[in-house]
Amino acid sequence: MARTPAVEHSFAAACPLPVGPGPSPCGAGAVDADVVGAVLRTARAVLTERVAQASEIDASFAEELAGQVRDFTLEGGKRLRPRLLWWGMRACGAGDATSTAAALRLGVALELIQTCALIHDDVMDHSRLRRGKPAVHIGLAASAGLSPESERGSAFGTSAAVLAGDLALVWADDTVAETALPTPVRRRVGAIWRSMRTEMVAGQFLDLHGQVAGDSSAARALRTACLKSALYSVERPLLLGAALADADERTTAALRLAGRSAGIAFQLRDDLLGVFGDPGLTGKPSGDDIREGKPTYLLAVARERAGAADDEKALAVLGRAVGNPDVTEDDLGNVRDVLEATGARAHVEREAEHLGEEAVRRLGEAVDIGSYGGRQLLGLVRAVSGGRSNPSPTAPADEPHGHDGRTADQVLTTAEGGHSR
Repeated sequence: MARTPAVEHSFAAACPLPVGPGPSPCGAGAVDADVVGAVLRTARAVLTERVAQASEIDASFAEELAGQVRDFTLEGGKRLRPRLLWWGMRACGAGDATSTAAALRLGVALELIQTCALIHDDVMDHSRLRRGKPAVHIGLAASAGLSPESERGSAFGTSAAVLAGDLALVWADDTVAETALPTPVRRRVGAIWRSMRTEMVAGQFLDLHGQVAGDSSAARALRTACLKSALYSVERPLLLGAALADADERTTAALRLAGRSAGIAFQLRDDLLGVFGDPGLTGKPSGDDIREGKPTYLLAVARERAGAADDEKALAVLGRAVGNPDVTEDDLGNVRDVLEATGARAHVEREAEHLGEEAVRRLGEAVDIGSYGGRQLLGLVRAVSGGRSNPSPTAPADEPHGHDGRTADQVLTTAEGGHSR
C-alpha cells in the first residue's frame, strides 16, 4: 500500500540519511519498512553532492551532463539491485548502523552502474525509448537544440551519452570507495565490485559480438545472458549483501547459486518480454531484439529447433527478419509464430521456471527463509525469477526438465561456459 505524504515525512524525519560514508543514525528496521525509499533518499543526497562538485568544474557540464545522470538515476527503475543487496544482508543477519549505511550507499552505487549500462546499451542498440521516455542520447541532442534525426544531432547525442555513462560509472566507483567499511569487509566488497564491472562489460561485448559473429548457438546465448545480466543484476548484489554481513563460505556459495539461477531466469523472461511484451508496460518497443539481431537464447533455440526439424520455411522467416532494421510488423508477427510453432517460447518459459525453482532451493540452503529477512529475500527472488505470465499455449505439460531433459544445474553449467560448479 502506498504511503501517504505524512507517513513519508515522518519516516524521512525519523531516518535522516547522511551523504557521508559513516554510520547511519537510521536503524535497519526503519529501512526494512521502505527499502526503495531509503535508497532513493540516499541517492538524492549522494547525487546532489556529485552535481555540486561538477558545478565547481564547469556550470554547463554540471547542468547538461551531470544533471542528466542524476535525473536518469533518480527518475525510474525498480531498484532491484539495491533491494537484493539489502535483503541479502538482512537475511544473513546484519543490520547495525555501519552495515546499514554501507548497504544504502552501495545500493546507490549499483543504481549508478545500472545507469551506465542502460545509457550505453541504448546507444549501442540505437534505442529511442527507455522507461517510456526518450533515451538519454536522444534527450541530450534535443537539449542542445539539435534534432536527434540530423547527422549532427545524432553524433552529438551519441557522444555525449557515452560520456554520461562514463560519468555514472565514475560516480559509482567513487561511492564505493568512499563508503566506510571494516578492512576485511572492504576487501570482500572490492573484489566483488571489480568482478561485477568486468563481467558486465564482457557480457555487453558478447552481446555485440553475437550480432556479427557466426556463433549463434543456444549455449553461447546462455553464456551471454549470464554475463550481461544475471551476474550484475542478481548474483553480485546478493554477494555484496552477504559480504556486508561477513557471511561464511557455505552461505556465500549457496547464495551465489541462488543468484545465478534467478538471474538467468530473469534474463530469459526479459528476452520473452522483448518479443511478446506490451510496450505500454515494458517502456520499450516490442521486437527490438529481432530488429537488432540480438543473440538471445530465445532466438537461438528457435533456430536450432527449426534446423533439427529441417523447417526451411521457419529458418527463412528468421533469416529475413532477425537483424533487419527495416523489419515490418508483419515480419515480426511471422517471427512470433515461428517462436510458438518451434516450441522455442515454451522451452524458454520452462527453463526459466526450473531455474526459478533452483534459485529457491539454493536460497533455502543459504539462509533461514523462516526469518523476517529470509522471507523478504525469498519473495524478492521469486519475483525476480518470475511466475508464468501468459504462457505459451503450445507448452506441453510432460517435459519435466526443459528441452532435451536438461536440469537447472545443467543449464547453469552451460551458462558458465561449460565449467563444473
